Amino acid sequence: MVSDVFILSYTMKKIIFAGTILLLALVIGSTIPRVSPLVPITFIAAIIILFITLVRTDLGLTILIFSMLLSPELKIAQVPQRAVVVRVDDILLFVVFFTWLAKMAIHKQFGLLKRTPINLPIASFILACVLFSARGVIAGDVNPLKVSFYILKFVEYFMLYFMFINNITTKEQIKRFIAALLMTCFIICCYSFIQVISGVPRPSAPFEGAHPEPNTLAGYLLFILALVLGFFIYNNSANQRFLLGGLIIFILFSFVQTLSRSSYLAFFPMYLTLIVLTKKGKTMLIGALLIAAFLSPILVPNIVKNRITQTFALAQRYREVGGEYVISQYERYQKLGKPAIKQHRIFGRDLTLETSAAARLYHWQYAIERWKERPFFGYGITGITFIDSQYFRTLAELGIVGFTIFSWLLITIFRQALRIFQNSQDRFAQGLCLGYLAGFVGLLTQGLAANTFIIVRIMEPFWFSTAAVMSLPMLAKAQEQPTP
Repeated sequence: MVSDVFILSYTMKKIIFAGTILLLALVIGSTIPRVSPLVPITFIAAIIILFITLVRTDLGLTILIFSMLLSPELKIAQVPQRAVVVRVDDILLFVVFFTWLAKMAIHKQFGLLKRTPINLPIASFILACVLFSARGVIAGDVNPLKVSFYILKFVEYFMLYFMFINNITTKEQIKRFIAALLMTCFIICCYSFIQVISGVPRPSAPFEGAHPEPNTLAGYLLFILALVLGFFIYNNSANQRFLLGGLIIFILFSFVQTLSRSSYLAFFPMYLTLIVLTKKGKTMLIGALLIAAFLSPILVPNIVKNRITQTFALAQRYREVGGEYVISQYERYQKLGKPAIKQHRIFGRDLTLETSAAARLYHWQYAIERWKERPFFGYGITGITFIDSQYFRTLAELGIVGFTIFSWLLITIFRQALRIFQNSQDRFAQGLCLGYLAGFVGLLTQGLAANTFIIVRIMEPFWFSTAAVMSLPMLAKAQEQPTP
């Protein structure tokens, strides 16, 4: 009797197992023809990365660095006015993160999670996003699905930061990760160069979909350029400086071709930060700037000159400068009741702004007006229309309370990075911190006219670099402690 029950139980398990496999096969078989081929490929890649991370976490993190700019996007949902997409690197990040957590749980290492000076501002900002957006959902100002994806994006950035800073244990690790970051940038510049010689008016990063964003590429290149300049200044190896110098020229070529005026503007505070903070190479930086300024009439392409001058084109030349595109934009903004041409009096002269610049001023004014209606907690993430400015958008969405927390986070990051730079004696650490600080200032400036601190392809390298910088004092302290 007992043996019969055992045989029956064993048979039922086999049937259930076979039925589960069959059901899974039917679901996969019926789903694959309806989805993008990238979905099953991403699924397989995620499984491979999972096993790689279990065996060697460093290798999984290195792959993640390459995927930051070299991964396509997948459409997963549709919300009002736009599709919700995720990139392959989003999926890989969650796979690597939770695999790392599982690995820590197996080895009972949860007590080793590192505390950093920016942990509290990060937690406070996420809490503010959740609470104020929940308030917006209750008030009917925020779409729950849409805001969930945006908040998840912020969480993803901080996950990346915590994952890297908890896995960095040696300076050699940082060097390997930085090498992967610079190799990725080189690949991106090659892609941009191919676009330019192919006749693309404004290059963008790979896999940008139907609506490429040259401004995103410009912000990314601006930050990486600052890092490379920092390493170039504090590097004593002639061979490495030669390679870094070549990469600087390559980045500058791609950066200029993006025609991103907000990034052009951000370049100067970035470069000035290098000059002000650096402990060596000031004469070289100032000399390079003067030579570039002297040769700019020759070196700067006409398309760049036109891009800059059309921002303040005189009214009678407005249509001539912009061509058919500007005319169409002009008519579109007139139908929307928005100022296609915005007149301003600057230095006693009336100047006009073309559609893009005028639209930003219109949106900034709109954000201020909406903020006045809910000054303390705002409307919640995505609670107002698209605002092309990180600061005005944050103010309107999270109110003065959320904006203060966001400012606290940014100020804390800058102060800590500056303190680490001032206390560093190692040349690699000095170069990393100097480049990071300059790049951070550049992104802060770009944020005036772009949603810099939301854009995935800028923020993922930024938060990885933040983790690398914040880990330096811990590594130095660990070296000072005597080995038992």
